[in-house]
Amino acid sequence: MSTSTADGTTDQAVEVSEQAAEKALALMESEGMDTDIGGLRLFVQQGGCAGLSYGMRFDNEPEEDDTVTVHHGLRVFVDPSSLSYIDGSRLEFEDGLQAEGFHVENPNVVSECGCGESFRT
Repeated sequence: MSTSTADGTTDQAVEVSEQAAEKALALMESEGMDTDIGGLRLFVQQGGCAGLSYGMRFDNEPEEDDTVTVHHGLRVFVDPSSLSYIDGSRLEFEDGLQAEGFHVENPNVVSECGCGESFRT
């Protein structure tokens, strides 16, 4: 497991906005998770009309080969196969009239499907 620590402003595999980190930490705490050990897993999976889609879930601890980064107190776990697709991405949280939720801003995307749920690199 490779580990690095950041305040969200350094150049890392994945960055996380302060608002996204705060929302994720609040959700983890509401589920009784230990935020010092557990974290948010960000991954890429096959699916959607463009071929790939993002997945997110809370895990109690990282896997052996995960890249682990810390942003505004939130631990983020990324597996090696997903890392190549999302390297340089930023996780944001929107809280607005039209949409609420987490979304990934990925500079590696060359095309997305019409609904924005899947992508191709």
